[in-house]
Amino acid sequence: MKTAIYGGSFNPPHLGHVKAAATVWEKLEPDRFLIIPTNIPPHKDIAEGSPSPEQRMELCRLAFRDIPGVELSDMEIKREGRSYSADTVSILREKYPEDELYLVIGSDMFLSFCQWYKFQYLLENCVLTVLSREEDDRRELEKFKAEMEEKYSARVLLLSHEPLPMSSEDVRDRLRLGLGSDMLPDAVYAEIIRKRYYDAEPELTWLRQKVIPMLSSERIAHTAGCEHEAVQLAKLWGEDPEKAAVAGILHDSTKNLRYDEQLILCDKYGIILDNAQKENPKLLHAITGAALAKDMFGVSEEISQAIRWHTTGKPDMTTLEKIIYLADYIEPTRNFDGVEQLRELAYEDLDKALALGLEMSLEELRRQNVEPHRDTVEACLWYTRT
Repeated sequence: MKTAIYGGSFNPPHLGHVKAAATVWEKLEPDRFLIIPTNIPPHKDIAEGSPSPEQRMELCRLAFRDIPGVELSDMEIKREGRSYSADTVSILREKYPEDELYLVIGSDMFLSFCQWYKFQYLLENCVLTVLSREEDDRRELEKFKAEMEEKYSARVLLLSHEPLPMSSEDVRDRLRLGLGSDMLPDAVYAEIIRKRYYDAEPELTWLRQKVIPMLSSERIAHTAGCEHEAVQLAKLWGEDPEKAAVAGILHDSTKNLRYDEQLILCDKYGIILDNAQKENPKLLHAITGAALAKDMFGVSEEISQAIRWHTTGKPDMTTLEKIIYLADYIEPTRNFDGVEQLRELAYEDLDKALALGLEMSLEELRRQNVEPHRDTVEACLWYTRT
């Protein structure tokens, strides 16, 4: 049997890793394909602030799950300490004595292979499977392959492969800048954002793409308007536009759920509803949306709370909470008596605009013969007195 071994720190596993694994599966056609995340690489330390080895394992599971035949192994993580390929191959040779072992490496690693720990043992027990560009470095690799075969009786297989121009270090740097979704499998990026690995900030384009399927066409237009309005207000009133954009994108993420679906989320997140909330389902999306935003997208408590209070308001709101409340109210698709006055006031005096918005909300609820939630009543009293 052919057993392929593809190891690395995978910190994080990016699309370049996935493409390399797909090349191995397609061209080598192994019977067994082991992907083995390292505990600590032999040539460098794991970057500070990285996920734990177990968390990198989970990222690898998400990254390689669509490649058939892949088996994820935690043998190096369990072994602790630095991960040497020779130690891993020794264990696999004992476990699979009849298998032909194919050690997958990149062309740069191949050219420095004689510096590896116990490299001769590896040459005796493995077929070096080198992923190489068809044109750029093929001639140099063929020359080195011949030298290795002559000097060490090495078995070397060159697999044509066009690598993607990226490294894990590049990905980590981009994640910290609110970029990088285009360099990672979507499930990996989602998990990184959810857990905020690498101090990652969500890419707004990706966030919009995730939210759009959760919304109706009418709600999509409203959400886009709310995001835009929130960013403009944030710039004016000294709040972080990025936080305002994230809250604006996510504020109505559960709006289209049925009442029973809202209750399922309440149960999932341990949300206890008061009687007014149970009787008025329109209040639930702000509460469940805030919880979902933290769980699914890893937003901060500050952003979560801005989503939480965008429907009822509350006394003594933060600047971000005020901005999302008003942006939801005055975004460009809103069309009701008094909206132009409210829009103008929001850019002149945030608290006066909030007081007017709360008064208008209470008046509309009275007109509909709906009992207002006490949070709205208390918020209105707070801002009309100040």
